Amino acid sequence: MTTALAKHSVLELDKLRIRKNFWTIFGAKFRIFDMNEGLVATSKQKAFKLKEDVRVYSDEAMATELLTMSARQVVDFSASYDIVDAVTGEKVGAIRRRGMKSIFKDEWVILDVEDVAIGTIKEDSAGLAFLRRFLTNLIPQRFEISLDGEPIGTIRQFFNPFVYSAIVDLSADRERKIDRRLAVGAVVLLLAIEGRQS
Repeated sequence: MTTALAKHSVLELDKLRIRKNFWTIFGAKFRIFDMNEGLVATSKQKAFKLKEDVRVYSDEAMATELLTMSARQVVDFSASYDIVDAVTGEKVGAIRRRGMKSIFKDEWVILDVEDVAIGTIKEDSAGLAFLRRFLTNLIPQRFEISLDGEPIGTIRQFFNPFVYSAIVDLSADRERKIDRRLAVGAVVLLLAIEGRQS
Protein backbone atom coordinates (compact mmCIF):
# COMPACT_ATOMS: atom_id res chain seq x y z
CA MET A 1 0.00 0.00 0.00
CA THR A 2 1.46 3.35 -0.99
CA THR A 3 -1.67 5.43 -0.53
CA ALA A 4 -2.06 8.38 1.83
CA LEU A 5 -4.25 6.12 3.94
CA ALA A 6 -1.52 3.50 4.26
CA LYS A 7 0.73 6.15 5.82
CA HIS A 8 -1.92 7.44 8.21
CA SER A 9 -1.16 6.79 11.87
CA VAL A 10 -4.49 5.07 12.57
CA LEU A 11 -3.15 2.10 10.58
CA GLU A 12 0.26 2.04 12.26
CA LEU A 13 -1.10 1.24 15.71
CA ASP A 14 -1.88 -2.13 17.25
CA LYS A 15 -3.98 -0.61 20.03
CA LEU A 16 -6.69 2.02 19.70
CA ARG A 17 -9.23 3.54 22.06
CA ILE A 18 -12.56 4.47 20.47
CA ARG A 19 -15.08 6.77 22.17
CA LYS A 20 -18.58 7.67 21.07
CA ASN A 21 -19.55 11.33 21.39
CA PHE A 22 -22.39 11.58 23.91
CA TRP A 23 -24.02 14.74 22.58
CA THR A 24 -24.34 13.77 18.91
CA ILE A 25 -27.94 14.40 17.84
CA PHE A 26 -28.00 12.97 14.32
CA GLY A 27 -25.85 9.93 13.55
CA ALA A 28 -23.19 8.52 15.87
CA LYS A 29 -19.77 10.16 15.94
CA PHE A 30 -16.65 8.40 17.24
CA ARG A 31 -13.22 9.72 18.12
CA ILE A 32 -10.28 7.32 17.72
CA PHE A 33 -7.22 7.72 19.97
CA ASP A 34 -3.86 6.08 20.45
CA MET A 35 -3.14 4.73 23.94
CA ASN A 36 -1.56 8.06 24.93
CA GLU A 37 -4.91 9.78 24.26
CA GLY A 38 -3.68 11.36 21.04
CA LEU A 39 -6.47 11.76 18.47
CA VAL A 40 -5.66 9.77 15.32
CA ALA A 41 -8.99 9.74 13.44
CA THR A 42 -12.72 10.39 13.74
CA SER A 43 -15.73 8.51 12.45
CA LYS A 44 -19.27 9.56 11.59
CA GLN A 45 -22.36 7.44 11.08
CA LYS A 46 -24.61 9.24 8.63
CA ALA A 47 -28.12 9.88 9.89
CA PHE A 48 -31.40 9.33 8.04
CA LYS A 49 -29.90 6.85 5.58
CA LEU A 50 -31.93 3.85 4.40
CA LYS A 51 -28.67 1.90 4.15
CA GLU A 52 -26.04 2.00 6.90
CA ASP A 53 -23.27 4.48 6.02
CA VAL A 54 -20.22 5.04 8.26
CA ARG A 55 -17.08 7.05 7.40
CA VAL A 56 -13.62 7.36 8.96
CA TYR A 57 -11.82 10.70 8.62
CA SER A 58 -8.22 11.76 9.16
CA ASP A 59 -8.99 14.33 11.87
CA GLU A 60 -11.59 16.20 13.88
CA ALA A 61 -12.44 18.56 11.00
CA MET A 62 -13.53 15.54 8.89
CA ALA A 63 -12.09 17.13 5.76
CA THR A 64 -10.35 14.00 4.44
CA GLU A 65 -12.12 10.64 4.21
CA LEU A 66 -9.99 7.57 4.87
CA LEU A 67 -12.53 4.73 4.84
CA THR A 68 -16.17 4.26 3.88
CA MET A 69 -18.33 1.42 5.17
CA SER A 70 -21.76 0.92 3.65
CA ALA A 71 -24.48 -1.71 3.71
CA ARG A 72 -25.33 -3.51 0.48
CA GLN A 73 -29.01 -3.89 1.37
CA VAL A 74 -31.56 -1.54 2.89
CA VAL A 75 -32.85 -3.99 5.49
CA ASP A 76 -31.26 -7.38 6.04
CA PHE A 77 -30.68 -9.20 9.32
CA SER A 78 -27.64 -10.87 7.73
CA ALA A 79 -26.41 -7.68 6.08
CA SER A 80 -23.01 -7.34 4.41
CA TYR A 81 -21.04 -4.11 4.67
CA ASP A 82 -18.35 -3.18 2.16
CA ILE A 83 -15.21 -1.45 3.44
CA VAL A 84 -13.54 0.85 0.91
CA ASP A 85 -10.31 2.85 0.96
CA ALA A 86 -11.72 6.33 0.30
CA VAL A 87 -8.35 7.58 -0.97
CA THR A 88 -8.05 5.04 -3.82
CA GLY A 89 -11.64 3.81 -4.15
CA GLU A 90 -10.35 0.26 -3.62
CA LYS A 91 -12.56 -2.22 -1.79
CA VAL A 92 -10.45 -3.81 0.95
CA GLY A 93 -13.01 -6.34 2.18
CA ALA A 94 -16.31 -6.59 3.99
CA ILE A 95 -17.99 -7.89 7.10
CA ARG A 96 -21.27 -9.81 7.27
CA ARG A 97 -23.49 -10.33 10.26
CA ARG A 98 -24.47 -13.92 11.04
CA GLY A 99 -28.19 -13.22 11.26
CA MET A 100 -29.86 -15.83 13.45
CA LYS A 101 -26.70 -16.52 15.47
CA SER A 102 -26.51 -12.84 16.41
CA ILE A 103 -29.89 -12.93 18.17
CA PHE A 104 -28.26 -14.55 21.19
CA LYS A 105 -24.58 -13.84 20.62
CA ASP A 106 -23.16 -11.27 18.20
CA GLU A 107 -21.11 -12.85 15.44
CA TRP A 108 -19.64 -11.31 12.29
CA VAL A 109 -17.70 -12.82 9.38
CA ILE A 110 -14.69 -10.99 7.93
CA LEU A 111 -14.59 -11.24 4.12
CA ASP A 112 -11.75 -10.52 1.70
CA VAL A 113 -12.14 -8.52 -1.51
CA GLU A 114 -13.65 -11.57 -3.26
CA ASP A 115 -16.17 -12.09 -0.42
CA VAL A 116 -14.35 -15.19 0.80
CA ALA A 117 -14.63 -15.70 4.57
CA ILE A 118 -11.21 -15.22 6.20
CA GLY A 119 -12.08 -14.54 9.82
CA THR A 120 -14.64 -13.80 12.50
CA ILE A 121 -15.52 -11.29 15.19
CA LYS A 122 -17.45 -13.01 17.99
CA GLU A 123 -18.94 -11.87 21.26
CA ASP A 124 -17.09 -13.41 24.19
CA SER A 125 -19.57 -15.91 25.68
CA ALA A 126 -23.14 -17.05 25.21
CA GLY A 127 -23.84 -16.72 28.95
CA LEU A 128 -22.73 -13.09 29.18
CA ALA A 129 -24.43 -12.28 25.86
CA PHE A 130 -27.70 -13.66 27.26
CA LEU A 131 -27.38 -11.52 30.39
CA ARG A 132 -26.67 -8.41 28.30
CA ARG A 133 -29.71 -8.94 26.09
CA PHE A 134 -32.33 -10.04 28.55
CA LEU A 135 -31.32 -8.82 32.02
CA THR A 136 -28.96 -5.83 31.88
CA ASN A 137 -26.91 -3.87 29.39
CA LEU A 138 -24.50 -2.82 32.16
CA ILE A 139 -22.17 -5.74 31.37
CA PRO A 140 -19.54 -4.46 28.89
CA GLN A 141 -19.21 -6.39 25.63
CA ARG A 142 -16.02 -8.18 24.63
CA PHE A 143 -15.28 -9.52 21.15
CA GLU A 144 -12.62 -11.93 19.92
CA ILE A 145 -11.16 -11.31 16.45
CA SER A 146 -9.81 -14.35 14.59
CA LEU A 147 -8.20 -14.77 11.18
CA ASP A 148 -8.05 -18.22 9.60
CA GLY A 149 -8.98 -19.70 12.96
CA GLU A 150 -6.16 -17.96 14.84
CA PRO A 151 -6.91 -15.23 17.43
CA ILE A 152 -5.43 -11.91 16.36
CA GLY A 153 -7.18 -9.39 18.57
CA THR A 154 -9.89 -8.25 20.93
CA ILE A 155 -12.41 -5.46 21.31
CA ARG A 156 -13.25 -4.61 24.94
CA GLN A 157 -16.03 -2.21 25.83
CA PHE A 158 -15.83 -0.28 29.12
CA PHE A 159 -18.93 0.52 31.10
CA ASN A 160 -19.64 4.21 31.43
CA PRO A 161 -23.25 5.50 31.57
CA PHE A 162 -22.29 8.62 29.60
CA VAL A 163 -19.54 7.62 27.17
CA TYR A 164 -19.43 4.47 25.00
CA SER A 165 -15.76 3.49 25.02
CA ALA A 166 -13.82 0.49 23.75
CA ILE A 167 -10.21 -0.59 23.35
CA VAL A 168 -9.15 -2.46 20.22
CA ASP A 169 -6.03 -4.61 20.63
CA LEU A 170 -4.53 -6.20 17.50
CA SER A 171 -1.08 -6.78 18.98
CA ALA A 172 -1.46 -10.57 18.65
CA ASP A 173 -1.33 -10.06 14.85
CA ARG A 174 2.43 -9.54 14.90
CA GLU A 175 2.82 -10.41 11.22
CA ARG A 176 0.00 -8.04 10.27
CA LYS A 177 -1.84 -10.71 8.34
CA ILE A 178 -5.02 -8.66 8.24
CA ASP A 179 -5.08 -5.46 6.18
CA ARG A 180 -5.32 -2.73 8.81
CA ARG A 181 -7.80 -0.83 6.63
CA LEU A 182 -10.11 -3.83 6.81
CA ALA A 183 -9.52 -4.27 10.54
CA VAL A 184 -10.14 -0.62 11.46
CA GLY A 185 -13.18 -0.37 9.18
CA ALA A 186 -14.69 -3.57 10.56
CA VAL A 187 -14.20 -2.53 14.19
CA VAL A 188 -15.58 0.99 13.75
CA LEU A 189 -18.61 -0.32 11.85
CA LEU A 190 -19.28 -3.02 14.43
CA LEU A 191 -19.07 -0.54 17.32
CA ALA A 192 -21.37 1.90 15.52
CA ILE A 193 -24.03 -0.77 14.96
CA GLU A 194 -23.71 -2.62 18.27
CA GLY A 195 -23.37 0.62 20.23
CA ARG A 196 -26.60 1.90 18.75
CA GLN A 197 -28.41 -1.25 19.76
CA SER A 198 -27.16 -1.23 23.36
